[in-house]
Amino acid sequence: MQEWWHYPLLVGVGFTVGFINTLAGGGSLLILPTLIFLGLPPAIANGTNRVAIVVQTGLATAGFKSKGVSTFPFNIYLGIAALIGAVIGASIAVDIKGELFNRILAIVMIVVVVIILFGPKMKLESVQERITGKYLWLGILAFFCIGIYGGFINAGIGFIIIMFLHHVNKMTLVRANATKVAVVLIYTLSALAVFVLNDKVDWKIGGILALGNGTGGWVASRVSVKKGDGFIKTFLVIMVVAMAIKLWFFQ
Repeated sequence: MQEWWHYPLLVGVGFTVGFINTLAGGGSLLILPTLIFLGLPPAIANGTNRVAIVVQTGLATAGFKSKGVSTFPFNIYLGIAALIGAVIGASIAVDIKGELFNRILAIVMIVVVVIILFGPKMKLESVQERITGKYLWLGILAFFCIGIYGGFINAGIGFIIIMFLHHVNKMTLVRANATKVAVVLIYTLSALAVFVLNDKVDWKIGGILALGNGTGGWVASRVSVKKGDGFIKTFLVIMVVAMAIKLWFFQ
């Protein structure tokens, strides 16, 4: 990554990714192929992306809290469970071969497209939350598994978290998003540590990307979730299909 134009590109893409990740999810489906396309080996692209995610989710969490939206301590319980799982997932990811990683990423992209197009619709009406008792323990178990996937690749994790919180815990989309960014912040710290210990992080690229991601996350956290939702889903479907084809057929 020697070209000067790579850096403003990363800031711009990072802003878009941070905005999408906070508003809905799936932003890593855009940035991972971008980093690989720009020359980073897949494992280092995966680790470098975690730097930006930490900054993005930290600012997004602060943004939601500034608007009075917080699910503490429920988000902490889920975050700790996911953190443990993320250590396992990240440990697997640091040793995976580049070609296999690309193929897995392509499959994930197609699955996310199917979820976007044919998954259950998430409505925004107020519902009675279920975040205690058996639903808390169900969430802890589920987020341990989610953490394994998040530590491994993280791409598309936002959709999985939002759907679980909305349909199982009966959270509104706004509160599900606020919970999501806090949980991702917690488990990404552990995943990042694993990548750092295995020398799989490009700090320069990660810092530049984090500038865009963090700004996008902060802005999105303060924007109504109703705005741009349909556009983002359409955009993601187009981009995810294109990137899945590229990764699968053009290694």
